[in-house]
Amino acid sequence: MKEKKRPRGITLKVAQKHLDEWLEAELEVTTHQSYTLGSQSLTMADLDMIGNRIEYWSGKVAELEVQEESGGRNRVYLAVPRDW
Repeated sequence: MKEKKRPRGITLKVAQKHLDEWLEAELEVTTHQSYTLGSQSLTMADLDMIGNRIEYWSGKVAELEVQEESGGRNRVYLAVPRDW
Protein backbone atom coordinates (compact mmCIF):
# COMPACT_ATOMS: atom_id res chain seq x y z
CA MET A 1 0.00 0.00 0.00
CA LYS A 2 1.34 3.42 -0.92
CA GLU A 3 1.95 5.75 2.04
CA LYS A 4 -0.31 8.82 1.85
CA LYS A 5 1.17 12.22 2.64
CA ARG A 6 -0.41 14.17 5.47
CA PRO A 7 -0.36 17.90 6.14
CA ARG A 8 3.12 19.14 7.07
CA GLY A 9 4.63 15.93 5.69
CA ILE A 10 3.74 13.79 8.71
CA THR A 11 2.91 10.24 7.70
CA LEU A 12 2.04 7.32 9.95
CA LYS A 13 5.51 5.91 9.32
CA VAL A 14 7.20 9.18 10.35
CA ALA A 15 5.01 9.55 13.45
CA GLN A 16 5.72 5.96 14.50
CA LYS A 17 9.47 6.54 14.07
CA HIS A 18 9.32 9.63 16.29
CA LEU A 19 7.29 7.77 18.91
CA ASP A 20 9.79 4.89 18.89
CA GLU A 21 12.71 7.34 19.34
CA TRP A 22 11.07 9.06 22.32
CA LEU A 23 10.21 5.72 23.92
CA GLU A 24 13.85 4.69 23.53
CA ALA A 25 14.97 8.02 25.03
CA GLU A 26 12.74 7.47 28.05
CA LEU A 27 14.11 3.98 28.58
CA GLU A 28 17.71 5.14 28.26
CA VAL A 29 17.23 8.10 30.61
CA THR A 30 15.58 5.94 33.27
CA THR A 31 18.31 3.28 33.11
CA HIS A 32 21.46 5.29 32.32
CA GLN A 33 20.49 8.78 33.56
CA SER A 34 21.19 10.46 30.19
CA TYR A 35 20.61 10.01 26.47
CA THR A 36 21.55 11.89 23.31
CA LEU A 37 18.86 12.39 20.66
CA GLY A 38 20.36 14.16 17.67
CA SER A 39 22.20 17.18 19.02
CA GLN A 40 20.19 17.30 22.28
CA SER A 41 21.38 15.60 25.46
CA LEU A 42 18.57 14.52 27.80
CA THR A 43 18.87 13.74 31.52
CA MET A 44 16.61 12.51 34.32
CA ALA A 45 15.38 16.09 34.76
CA ASP A 46 13.92 15.92 31.24
CA LEU A 47 11.53 13.03 31.98
CA ASP A 48 8.48 15.35 32.02
CA MET A 49 9.43 16.73 28.60
CA ILE A 50 10.08 13.21 27.28
CA GLY A 51 6.67 12.11 28.62
CA ASN A 52 5.00 15.05 26.89
CA ARG A 53 6.63 14.14 23.56
CA ILE A 54 5.59 10.48 23.96
CA GLU A 55 2.02 11.61 24.64
CA TYR A 56 2.08 13.90 21.58
CA TRP A 57 3.46 11.26 19.21
CA SER A 58 1.17 8.54 20.61
CA GLY A 59 -1.79 10.79 19.82
CA LYS A 60 -0.44 11.56 16.35
CA VAL A 61 0.06 7.84 15.60
CA ALA A 62 -3.48 7.05 16.78
CA GLU A 63 -4.92 9.93 14.71
CA LEU A 64 -3.09 8.81 11.56
CA GLU A 65 -4.10 5.17 12.07
CA VAL A 66 -7.75 6.22 12.21
CA GLN A 67 -7.31 8.35 9.07
CA GLU A 68 -5.67 5.44 7.29
CA GLU A 69 -8.45 3.03 8.32
CA SER A 70 -11.18 5.43 7.18
CA GLY A 71 -9.46 6.30 3.93
CA GLY A 72 -8.50 9.76 5.16
CA ARG A 73 -12.06 11.01 5.24
CA ASN A 74 -13.83 12.51 8.19
CA ARG A 75 -17.55 12.17 8.07
CA VAL A 76 -19.66 15.08 9.25
CA TYR A 77 -23.42 14.99 9.25
CA LEU A 78 -25.63 18.02 9.61
CA ALA A 79 -29.17 17.79 10.87
CA VAL A 80 -31.45 20.78 10.74
CA PRO A 81 -34.58 20.46 12.87
CA ARG A 82 -37.73 21.65 11.10
CA ASP A 83 -40.97 22.56 12.69
CA TRP A 84 -43.66 21.84 10.10
